[in-house]
Amino acid sequence: MTVRHAAEIISSARRGLALTGAGASAESGIPTFRGEGGLWKQYEPVKVASIEYFMADPSAYWKVSKDRGRVALAARPNAGHHALAALEASGHLAAVVTQNTDGLHQESGSRNVIEIHGSSRTVQCLDCGTREPRADVQARLHEELPPHCKVCGGAFLKPTVVLFGEPMPQAAVTKAFALAREADVVLVVGSSLVVYPAADIPLVALRSGARMIVVNAEPTPFDELAEVVIHGRSGEVLPEIVELIGE
Repeated sequence: MTVRHAAEIISSARRGLALTGAGASAESGIPTFRGEGGLWKQYEPVKVASIEYFMADPSAYWKVSKDRGRVALAARPNAGHHALAALEASGHLAAVVTQNTDGLHQESGSRNVIEIHGSSRTVQCLDCGTREPRADVQARLHEELPPHCKVCGGAFLKPTVVLFGEPMPQAAVTKAFALAREADVVLVVGSSLVVYPAADIPLVALRSGARMIVVNAEPTPFDELAEVVIHGRSGEVLPEIVELIGE
């Protein structure tokens, strides 16, 4: 009944908004950050993923990325990603706002994706501004750490993601909150809802009159505010919702 109720709510949406977090990509083989076996259980986030430490020693970031980056680049969209793309195609979702940087929503066919934490698919030289595909830089890691810019030779090649201590991409954040204020349904998928300002997005939608659905493996701080809460895998729950809507 819970999944069916979620399907009924989404089927009525005309300006639905999805907010996705690391859990949405976990079934694609990309580790989460805070869950069981998460990256922040293995590494100290400030030292591995802060702009201060990156500028002091970029090789520390790239040593971790030598394995993690390879896994992320090999990942493919899972059934949950494809289900969200289907909901957009059928007119029930206006957009996907994602905390993820892996590009899997776009790869699955979602067209309106707002990446509020940037994209890990591109790397930029902080010296000359040259951008390269992440895959090209990743391929050089077995030869040099840190990798160097192919244009100017600089050693500060940084993925176009938001590291700790960096400002959020203002245009993406502004668009995300504008969509939240217009939403009639907000669907939270795979987010722990403990990282801000992302966690404010569903709250803004709720204050504007939206109905809220949470699909996450573990409880979130906002579960009591949601009309439907489903503790399960998004790759299993979302396709079921799409199927019920199509009946």
